[in-house]
Amino acid sequence: MSALKILVIPGSLRTGSLNARLAAAIAHELAQSGAEITRISLSDFPLPIYDGDLQAKSGVPKNAVNLKRMIGAHHGVLIVTPEYNSSVPALVKNTIDWVSRVQDSGESRGQVFRERVFAIAAASGGRLGGTRALAALRLILSACHATVIPSQLALSFADQAYDEMDRLKLSADIEALKALVRQLIEISQRMM
Repeated sequence: MSALKILVIPGSLRTGSLNARLAAAIAHELAQSGAEITRISLSDFPLPIYDGDLQAKSGVPKNAVNLKRMIGAHHGVLIVTPEYNSSVPALVKNTIDWVSRVQDSGESRGQVFRERVFAIAAASGGRLGGTRALAALRLILSACHATVIPSQLALSFADQAYDEMDRLKLSADIEALKALVRQLIEISQRMM
């Protein structure tokens, strides 16, 4: 059997992002568990705000096609999202909106979502750890008919959650991270 490939997508472009740090910590644990990891930045796939008229006039942007194909080259996908105004940021939603419209030859629209396993996580400096954004992201991915694993990680007080090696400090956070990783690997392997 080929190696399990997981794509890690931080949903924040901000320097020093708490969510990019969490994505790195989860990617490290995934790699320790034997998965091949690809971590990207959405800044490498800039997209205009989704507009049906733009799509009708110019087609789906090349960056959406490239990102969809990158997702398709992996068995599982981890999205780590910030929480803005109790929901997902425009960057994350817009990316999903565009990628869901890519249809390569011989595929149905959005097929890449139906054939991959998704895990979701969020980090926040506050007490709720991005749980409202996770609920919104789960709903969005479910509307795309994606398999979203039950385990998720909402990292509260993320600005204080790391040690000097940039690893999580609290045992409850570490266990939640490990549970997410185990479940993502297990379900992704079943769908390979």
